[in-house]
Amino acid sequence: MVHARSDDRVRDEAHLGGPTVGAQLIGALRRYPDRVAFSWDGGALTYAGALDLVGRMQRVFADRGLRRQATVAILTANRADAWCAGLAAHASAMRLTWLHPIGSLDDHLEQLEDSEAEALVVDTASFGERGGELAARALGVRTVFTLGATAYGTDLSAAAAAVGSAGACDLADATDVATLNYTGGTTGRSKGVLRRHAQAVAMTNGISASFEFSATPRFLAVAPISHAAGAKVGPVLLRGGTIHMLPKFDPDRVLATIERERIDTALFVPTMVYVLLDHPALDRTDLSSLALLLYGASPMSPTRLVEGLERIGPVFSQFYGHTECHPIAVLHRADHDAAHPELFAAAGMPVSSCGVRLFADDGREAKDGDAGEIGVRAPQAMESYWKRPEQTAETIRDGWLMTGDIARNDERGYLYLVDRKKDMIVSGGFNVYPRTVEDALSAHADVAMAAVFGIPDEKWGEAVMALVVARPGTRPDAQALIAHVKALRGSTCAPKVVEFAESLPLTALGKVDKKALRAKHWAGRDRGIG
Repeated sequence: MVHARSDDRVRDEAHLGGPTVGAQLIGALRRYPDRVAFSWDGGALTYAGALDLVGRMQRVFADRGLRRQATVAILTANRADAWCAGLAAHASAMRLTWLHPIGSLDDHLEQLEDSEAEALVVDTASFGERGGELAARALGVRTVFTLGATAYGTDLSAAAAAVGSAGACDLADATDVATLNYTGGTTGRSKGVLRRHAQAVAMTNGISASFEFSATPRFLAVAPISHAAGAKVGPVLLRGGTIHMLPKFDPDRVLATIERERIDTALFVPTMVYVLLDHPALDRTDLSSLALLLYGASPMSPTRLVEGLERIGPVFSQFYGHTECHPIAVLHRADHDAAHPELFAAAGMPVSSCGVRLFADDGREAKDGDAGEIGVRAPQAMESYWKRPEQTAETIRDGWLMTGDIARNDERGYLYLVDRKKDMIVSGGFNVYPRTVEDALSAHADVAMAAVFGIPDEKWGEAVMALVVARPGTRPDAQALIAHVKALRGSTCAPKVVEFAESLPLTALGKVDKKALRAKHWAGRDRGIG
């Protein structure tokens, strides 16, 4: 059972919470005033410049009457002034929620309403039209700021420039709500994950302690800073590094930027890695500066990972986590060793700040070697789902946050993800985990990517279906792929149906959208799983 903490108790425990997001990051910006904090094609912002901009934006927010713990929403591509607006909201004790750059209009409206957003900040260069639609239709939003002049909002950049001198200051408490990060919605309606400042700071500390950043990183932010890439900005700034911003993933631009800017750290989702591996410019690009390539959000094909190690270098490191708790585990660069290929299928070793336990279906701890659902306890874990006490109680059980991921561990403690609990296929009474089938398909020389899911079948209940993206220049045969999986994983795992596509549908977080793939096959039917 989940017990809500009273406000009085929260305040009484303030000394246990540590610093706020504002105190932590304003301190980092003060520490290295002359260094470049953010760069982008055609511009740069120093640490001192970022600190000044944060202070000016705080003054604008205050002048517009935004109160403590008001919700500020931001819709932006990767840009430095938008990140500064987010820090200004944090330091002003406001709740921050990021709208995903590729979310739909309905997704954005729903999040604005659910989060009770009072203010919206819009990057007009990338989302001018969408910003206008939101300004017109989001009933609870009373103040719209734009990064650039528009007819429907106050230009935050111009307003901040007109403020004059205004020092950044932290007005929040560690017990204030800091963020409402919304889940990807791959298994249902998107939910707001509530973190107070103490939990948000713990996430930054967990990443800083567990990821193999260089002493002064040069980090490429090409995945959205509204999500996983944004969680790496704080750790880079704490080291006095530089974040180079790209507004979207373009393989030519990514490769050219790594070479030109001497990027040493980057974060990609696996589908981005696959695109780079298949890109003709990869082998003629100088990637010698690259020391750490973080990948996560979904599993990577072991076969393609080996290809990446051979062609890009021993720079790969996998992170595993959820919107509800990040990080949970890391597979470090040394774990990506051809002498121990069994680790390529692992999610990593639990980070030191995260307790992990595997639970059987009966709620008891799984036996050694058996698969079970991952439960976690960590200071960086969410406190609750925003305004969803029943779903919070389903997810947090006896103090353990249940992830919905099925895993096993080995004698050393490495976690091996079997699959999402709700993605499991029950075919003829046997449990089939899509990831094992996807890994087998990806081991075929003609397969670039594959998504496996269950479809209704009168005989088997569910049948295994695969949607395959072929490697450039190949034309794989469906029956040959079925035989390939059967040889590697047995007849139970062999797909009954194989279809081909130019690409796979992705969620806003870059994960393959299994819910969308299943939807047309299960319309009007009940899968009976999760």
